[in-house]
Amino acid sequence: MSNFRLSKTSLLRLKQCHPQLCIVVTRAIQICGIDFMVGCGIRTIEEQRANVEKGVSKTLASKHLPQADGMSHAVDLWPWVNGRIPWEDWPAFEEIAKAMLTAADELGVNLRWGGDWNRNGRSDDERFLDGPHFELVGAL
Repeated sequence: MSNFRLSKTSLLRLKQCHPQLCIVVTRAIQICGIDFMVGCGIRTIEEQRANVEKGVSKTLASKHLPQADGMSHAVDLWPWVNGRIPWEDWPAFEEIAKAMLTAADELGVNLRWGGDWNRNGRSDDERFLDGPHFELVGAL
């Protein structure tokens, strides 16, 4: 168990997400070796379009957009180390992914990480790496 807790801002952002994502993130912060924050839950189409234009997203059909149930089926988690987000520290994103995928497995939630889109346990075969991104997979 870690001593990390989600901040008020993270909890507000998480409220916009599907309950299955909420329970996975809540469990992951308890077992993760580093602190993290919820960077993004739900997005508007305008925000998503801007992300595609900047090259930080590849699709307008993002699971961050409100789905049929009105909630986001994706969440972005940012490492928080020494008072900052270490964007260049890929192992920090891998540490969060390990906690998220472990929590999802424990809770029976089908989850995909943006660092391993094809879910083969490797990041080196991906064309687009989105380390902060996690999304629900399949029927809910």
